[in-house]
Amino acid sequence: MRRLTPVLALGALLLTALPAHAADGPAHRERYGTKAPYEPEQSAHAYQRPPAGYTAVFTENVSRHGSRAATGSEDGDLVLGLWDKAQEEGQLTGRGEEFGPTVRALVAAVEKVGYGNLSGRGRREMRDTATRMEQRLPTLFAEIADEGEKIDVVTSGQGRAVDSAAEYTGALAAADPALRPLIGPARTDKDLLYFHKAPGGAAYRDYLAHDQRLKDTLNALTGQPRTHEAARSVLRRIFREPFVDGITDQVGAARAIYNLYAIAPAMTEESPDGAGWGLERSLSPSDASWFGYLSDAEDFYEKGPGFSGSDITYKMAGVLLDDFFEQVEAKRAGTSDLGAELRFTHAEEIIPLAALMGLPGSTQPATPGEPYTYADNPWRGASVAPLGVNLQWDVYEKDGRYLVRMLYNERETPFRAGCHPIAEGSAFYDLDELERCFGRM
Repeated sequence: MRRLTPVLALGALLLTALPAHAADGPAHRERYGTKAPYEPEQSAHAYQRPPAGYTAVFTENVSRHGSRAATGSEDGDLVLGLWDKAQEEGQLTGRGEEFGPTVRALVAAVEKVGYGNLSGRGRREMRDTATRMEQRLPTLFAEIADEGEKIDVVTSGQGRAVDSAAEYTGALAAADPALRPLIGPARTDKDLLYFHKAPGGAAYRDYLAHDQRLKDTLNALTGQPRTHEAARSVLRRIFREPFVDGITDQVGAARAIYNLYAIAPAMTEESPDGAGWGLERSLSPSDASWFGYLSDAEDFYEKGPGFSGSDITYKMAGVLLDDFFEQVEAKRAGTSDLGAELRFTHAEEIIPLAALMGLPGSTQPATPGEPYTYADNPWRGASVAPLGVNLQWDVYEKDGRYLVRMLYNERETPFRAGCHPIAEGSAFYDLDELERCFGRM
């Protein structure tokens, strides 16, 4: 077989933004936020079997691009400018002496890959994810090849999404060469997969630019004492105290260091001997956790569940959810000749989609005046939208009845509360039930 409250009050609440045990930080991976590299979340041997007599007839997914280089030079420029000045003045710590050459090498590697482009790790993530998909659905892909069904490929049009699609589909063709002529050329649909910058995202962009509650909340997060303490702690690991005292924007400098730390795992294959960059030595676990929390909070309010009583951050993802349903409905109606629909996009699309669908970790908005914290909200960027995150619907049919199984980061995942599987504990849902649950009847 082929195979809005007053800012001061809000600031006081934010003093308790992390639980008392936060010195230990969240899980190591969570410190990287949405820059965490991809890891599948379920063993290939642990998937449920479809009910007797059902065969896979269609699959569709949406993937964030794989691990990438930093999107710009600002952080490296800032950090190296400070380091060069400190070196001239004899103001580096012992750890700081090692830090500068490492950052310089990382920046050079980023420039060689190209700002925002897929790294070697990102390309491998895409290939490996595609190969695992084909291995999960061998009969479907054999049927696609035998029947000459098409595999549609659509991207945001941005370079790293286009390259992700090429790596992904190339791996599918390598797994079964008979699929190669069936894989369509990648087409661009910005309304579908870059909606935060398309006409449908106009109200969202106005929210980012002008919502005072958003500005006050994020300013209060950054301005609280813990942020300044963490920033100073980060800088003192590299620079001597008199030099740190002379840095005007200590928080900005520390965040630049954190941003380099956070992108380094995505660039592992470009590091010397592929051994990694060692930038974790530049931040203590508690400081990395704090800046990871700040990064998560920004994504939570700007792209995720956001403020309770408002859907401005995720309503626009409806175009993508509609497309998921429309593809399956066309298959059921016999009006589609596709065997698979593959989409490639960005965190700005995946995070709102997760909130709109009520995926695990994305069900709980923050009450205005009660800030998002790790202590009382499960949202974590490293789980909701790591680099390479993917959402997949596998469709099975028997005697005209269609079932759907959802995988989120390759883990069998229940649909949102109120959607009932075909049996308790089952990963399979009747398409009619999903249409009812999502209001499509």
